[in-house]
Amino acid sequence: LLDFLGISIKKDAPCLVAFDPNDMKKFKIDANDLTVENVTKFVEDFKNGALPLHLKSQEPFANEGPLTEVAGTTFDELVLDESKDVLVKYYAPWCGHCKKLAPTWDKLAEDYKDITDLTIAKYDKTVNEAEKEWAVKSFPTMIFYPKNNKAGVKYEGDRDLEAFKKFLEENSSVL
Repeated sequence: LLDFLGISIKKDAPCLVAFDPNDMKKFKIDANDLTVENVTKFVEDFKNGALPLHLKSQEPFANEGPLTEVAGTTFDELVLDESKDVLVKYYAPWCGHCKKLAPTWDKLAEDYKDITDLTIAKYDKTVNEAEKEWAVKSFPTMIFYPKNNKAGVKYEGDRDLEAFKKFLEENSSVL
């Protein structure tokens, strides 16, 4: 439950978390803010829909290689950047299909590393959340975010290097 809520006992406890099971949104108030007044306001704001979301995120990555790793806190900056076409693989580290796809995804990033307006990225959905991310139901899920459509387009093709390249050649405005 703590993993789902994005809470670490060492880092976050004590804290108060509100969870809305209808839309799976989470909200948190930190230990420093646990006063009667703040908790009362937290509950009122929760009921009124006025709380900022609590989203899980890894620490931002240095991203010095051809493959861009996206954290929850860098999703908007890296994926929703309107100056770039971005192809994202949403994955889970424990997923066998994701592990099998990893070398192909790394090779795709390597092959397009010199195209500055095209980003090949991966996003560990088990430890990251972003407000405007794709609603992933299975792993891996690949979403293409072209410059002109940051709502994203789901990739439905084969999972081999040639198919990914063909998809990008047909859909990326920078190729």
